[in-house]
Amino acid sequence: MENKITSLGISKLEAEELIKVSKNIEKDYQKLLKKYPIQYLIGYVNFYGNKINVNENVLIPRYETEYLVEKTIKYSKTIFKDKKIDIVDLGTGSGCIAVALAKELNSNITGIDISNDALQIAKINSKENNVDIKFIKNDMLENINTKFDIIISNPPYIKENEEIMDSVKLYEPHTALYASDNGLYFYKKILKEAVNNVKEKFIISFEIGYMQGKDIIDIAKYYFPYAKILLEKDLSNKDRYIFIINE
Repeated sequence: MENKITSLGISKLEAEELIKVSKNIEKDYQKLLKKYPIQYLIGYVNFYGNKINVNENVLIPRYETEYLVEKTIKYSKTIFKDKKIDIVDLGTGSGCIAVALAKELNSNITGIDISNDALQIAKINSKENNVDIKFIKNDMLENINTKFDIIISNPPYIKENEEIMDSVKLYEPHTALYASDNGLYFYKKILKEAVNNVKEKFIISFEIGYMQGKDIIDIAKYYFPYAKILLEKDLSNKDRYIFIINE
């Protein structure tokens, strides 16, 4: 069975993990033939060294987002040193970003999502990873009065008519994938609201679509004309992150 699974382009490691946890491997294999994500069948992924539970209510965490976490930690340690800081993860989903940051930074962390189902998974992941995260059901920063040192988000950013892999389009939650306004809706919303939610020194960290850099930089300059704005690449050398920093 392992060979049959790996012949679908799935890694040996994931195939072995599925065989280990599966209650009905033949049934699971039939799902894989229909492009069903193996991560949902296994029920968890490794994200930044942490076990993160996943199901169809949350996006599957990806390595690009691990790099967002890594870069944010680096900037945080440079700017805030070891001072206790306040962080908000917008569109927290599985809570993978919040969990990773909670383990790496001296911080109070809030995870915000509009989906009750996603928040249930995030709470489980927080508990199982022994980190203390406050979760709130909310539409990004609307009516949130707290000020934060770090605002981090991997929001929905796929254009509504954009072609994406079948396994993503068919099975991952569309509310966590697609955004109106050419995929820019949530960046505009977050940046407009964030003006009232950042402290004097702050970092805003975004994962972005690789063709959205210029547009998001223009939006960021409008709301934060005094801040340093950095566009950085992922491991595939594609524009993938924006950091808005005021030191």
